[in-house]
Amino acid sequence: MIELFEDPRLDKPSNEPAPASLVKFRQVSQDAQKGAGEERVKAQHDKGKMTARERISYLLDKDSFIEIKSLMESSCSDFGIKDKHIKGDGVITGFGRINGREVALYAQDFTQLGGSLGLAHAQKIAALMDRAIDAKIPVIGLLDSGGARIQEGVDSLNGFGEIFYRNVKASGIIPQISIILGPCAGGAAYSPALTDFIFMVEGISHMFITGPGAVKAATGEEVDFDTLGGSAPHSEKSGVCQFVAKSEQDCFRQVRELLSFLPQNCEENPPLQTTSDLVNRQVPVLERVCEMDPKKAFRIQHVIWRLADDFGFFEIHQNFAKNVVTGFIRLGGQVVGVVANNPAVMGGALDCDASDKAARFIRFLNAFNIPLLTLVDTGGYLPGVAQEHGGIIRHGAKLLYAYSEASIPKVTLVLRKAYGGAYIAMGSKYLRGDFNFAFPSAEIAVMGPRGAVEILYSRDLKKETDEAKKEELKQKMTQEYSDKFASPYQAATNGSIDEVIEPAAARQKIIRAFEVLKKKRDPKKNPHKGNIPL
Repeated sequence: MIELFEDPRLDKPSNEPAPASLVKFRQVSQDAQKGAGEERVKAQHDKGKMTARERISYLLDKDSFIEIKSLMESSCSDFGIKDKHIKGDGVITGFGRINGREVALYAQDFTQLGGSLGLAHAQKIAALMDRAIDAKIPVIGLLDSGGARIQEGVDSLNGFGEIFYRNVKASGIIPQISIILGPCAGGAAYSPALTDFIFMVEGISHMFITGPGAVKAATGEEVDFDTLGGSAPHSEKSGVCQFVAKSEQDCFRQVRELLSFLPQNCEENPPLQTTSDLVNRQVPVLERVCEMDPKKAFRIQHVIWRLADDFGFFEIHQNFAKNVVTGFIRLGGQVVGVVANNPAVMGGALDCDASDKAARFIRFLNAFNIPLLTLVDTGGYLPGVAQEHGGIIRHGAKLLYAYSEASIPKVTLVLRKAYGGAYIAMGSKYLRGDFNFAFPSAEIAVMGPRGAVEILYSRDLKKETDEAKKEELKQKMTQEYSDKFASPYQAATNGSIDEVIEPAAARQKIIRAFEVLKKKRDPKKNPHKGNIPL
């Protein structure tokens, strides 16, 4: 009998030849690490793209990646797929750390069969997602794939189904992030659409169900890849993608920053961060909001920056439905999600896209225990035939549902105007806002005072034939109506507003409100709700 551990010299490197089993293992592992070889790696680099392993190395903390199922390969016996012995089957799966926190990650390898999805490829991703759900850690997908592997027939489509199922199963339990770093076509595009956030990179990322060739064959339309499914149309028109980066490196930096705001799962609170920014810091510049005509435009981001710790705001979906702004800030070190009307675009009116954008973000916050701050400055829902026929009733109802459903701490501040149904929809007391504040400049009413006067006093105004006197009378009636029916003090009298506050003290008041609400909800007792794409 050999006693392996009696001689301490055995703990030191040996000059003796390695056992044959180790030699074989090291060779197989090395071959799996190489991917499809130098020629295809060069082709990837020539397109301005990193390889899958380079991406993993850049995104994750140094030396933190643990790969699993690296030797798995396709069992398909047709078209010579099995004879190629492609280790890993075109996707790298494993676990690593970002900013010291665990994540699950898969990266499709375009150098191997174009990153196409076969059954083994899908099984690897599905197994990774199962472990991520059990471990309650975020899952990140780096997608660079030609789509379903035609050589494997319906098996590849079945593989997509396995992934879609797990996307839904994980929804609202762990954060899911998709990073598009090449083509993402056909059924492959639906998995990212089921995740919480999608990143794209200018020039190299493309998503579509049917490519330019299929579009031309079906409709006769000629369109290139970027115009059909590039980062611009998906971030500005379709709303499919939330983030656009100039480069892969910039994209990974954004991903790391996003994760710094998120909890690991639905049973945790988001991470606290120390700040030197004083809780009671005054913001006197916000007094300028009270001086502004309600019809004048300004970028709501300027208000958000001044309220936030260290003037930091991580905006989400910034190129889509710009009339509503969404994103993350910190207040007193605590992560807070922000939903705000943006008077710089359409006067901050709510339309179909803005309602969808805000509603899905609120549902994400609710799933992951992130408090919600709502900043209101809106003239109402956007009127027009296009909006009515586009389903503003249906889309607007999603926003009402999201606010009503949310049990997270909710603080609302009305800056200048909150009219009609949009006043109710934007985190009002009657959708169970916890603290509802207003600036002294706030107008809260069924509609704008001037429009209300033109309806209520139309007969009196018609009697006056002198245009100058009519305008003077209208202004007088508008002021009287505003003082009586649209004043924040009137809203405070009936309980619609908890308090009218000093603009300079807004940051302090809001932080204090969230401190009061800190234990409003126990994350572990929060009933799980998925974040369905809206």
